[in-house]
Amino acid sequence: MDAAIQANVNTWLNGNYDQDTKNQILALQASHPDELADAFYRNLEFGTGGLRGLMGVGTNRVNKYTIGMATQGFSNYLKKTYPDSTIQLAIAHDSRNNSRFFAETTANVFAANGIKVFLFEALRPTPELSFAIRKLGCQAGVVCTASHNPKEYNGYKAYWNDGGQLVPPHDKNVITEVEAIKSVDEVKWNGGEANITIIGAELDAQYIEMVKGLSVYPDVVTAQKDLKIVYTPIHGTGITLVPKVLQAFGFENVHVVEEQSTPDGNFPTVKYPNPEESETMSIGLAKARELNADILLGTDPDADRVGIGVKNHKGEWVLMNGNQTAVLAFAYMMEARKAKGIAQSNDMVISTIVTTEMINEVARQNEVACYNVLTGFKWIAEKIKELEGKENYVIGGEESFGLMIGDQIRDKDAVSAVALMCEMAAYEKNKGRSLFDKMIDLYIQYGFYYENLISITKKGMNGQKEIADMMEGYRSNPPSAINGSAVTTLLDYQLQVGKNLQTGESWPIQLPKSNVLQFITADGSKISARPSGTEPKIKFYFSVNTQLTSRDEFDAKQKELENRIDGIIHSMNLK
Repeated sequence: MDAAIQANVNTWLNGNYDQDTKNQILALQASHPDELADAFYRNLEFGTGGLRGLMGVGTNRVNKYTIGMATQGFSNYLKKTYPDSTIQLAIAHDSRNNSRFFAETTANVFAANGIKVFLFEALRPTPELSFAIRKLGCQAGVVCTASHNPKEYNGYKAYWNDGGQLVPPHDKNVITEVEAIKSVDEVKWNGGEANITIIGAELDAQYIEMVKGLSVYPDVVTAQKDLKIVYTPIHGTGITLVPKVLQAFGFENVHVVEEQSTPDGNFPTVKYPNPEESETMSIGLAKARELNADILLGTDPDADRVGIGVKNHKGEWVLMNGNQTAVLAFAYMMEARKAKGIAQSNDMVISTIVTTEMINEVARQNEVACYNVLTGFKWIAEKIKELEGKENYVIGGEESFGLMIGDQIRDKDAVSAVALMCEMAAYEKNKGRSLFDKMIDLYIQYGFYYENLISITKKGMNGQKEIADMMEGYRSNPPSAINGSAVTTLLDYQLQVGKNLQTGESWPIQLPKSNVLQFITADGSKISARPSGTEPKIKFYFSVNTQLTSRDEFDAKQKELENRIDGIIHSMNLK
């Protein structure tokens, strides 16, 4: 074994680690040396959003010690930032294995550092943590979750005083403090128990009231209170609040998918607990078909992502993608507010650079300002903070099944999204239509935009380098045409420059640096290349569009757009 790895192993075998941890290390040493090497070959990286990784013993795993050291670093940064203040912090966790233990460990370390901790009594959705930070006047927050990752994973998301995840300069500054903790002996593990306050029902009630206030047409919900709703929490935290929120809205015909209703970190009925995956939503779809429901909704383990299913124009159940769900929600909030006379002249919405361009068109036609930020809800939260007091935030979202409605939370919120989606379904049903009918009407009104994405993994030791080389090739020698259409514009978010490839004109991109490239072609196609910062993986996002003049053309036009994306993938040699 490599000497550096062996040194890490020896530190744990000889240091202040519990005996069970040492026994697990010895067992790996005896029978799974490769696994032991992987567990100790590096320190688990505290990234800009926090920690995420496999659970187990070792420096490269999520466990009591890596969580404790990260928390000590975060504590040190908070104390430097607020030297003369009483610091308050909220903590929540999801249904994953060990999440409660990690949340309590985190609470104990913060509390031992003299920080006042508000710890939720049991599992809660991530968006309620964001809400609690703002409601309780906290300087920061933490949620123990690995979102929609497989069951072997857990993690730790760090938040700042606005209820959004860490952004510059705090993200890098916290990383610096975490990396400065070299030993578990530097961690204050206990002694501050009096600083911990357990919270729960009162915050739930305030949160539910906040979500209820987002309703635009409560009278329509009353008229359609029997809307047949099927909901699955996919063994996660959504079960704690989604049924209560739907009840508060006035919906009386809600059917929870029993097989997936109990919180369970093993996620026994799914491969990946992610509503983006059709397999994950299959049990819910079967239930929706059986009951002849009006709408199906599923939330991921920490209830920040939502997937929906509806009947299409042929009466077949289909799952909407994240872009379609976002367009429906954005259009509803803009159109309904205008129709009801509650729209404000300074209303604004926020999308992200890899989300459908259709949102920009909906906003333009409704005369609402639309901002496009980097991928991730922390950037949406930061834009709200920047414009607070000047512009009125209505809704934000991105293609990865996330929506954030209203400004009282600053992270994606599937709980409020479920409620608003059901209200939207009720609004359309009141007119004798479905949400899919509405989607087609939006395509006719605003243009038929169609999106897809593929993810390419480059395995092995050279994976990251292959992806870096791929990006460098696109950057230095961009294609002149893609799928027979000239590339007119190159947007390079790493160099923060946009360029018209036909005239040579360039302009600055006013966003933080991010390793993303976008090609825009003469026929209006947009192709985005975005490598993962943590895995040897690169995502390509494709967006194409055309005009749809009548409902009768829908199937043919959709096929045309699907073929165009296939042509793009083929011409870029991505398959």
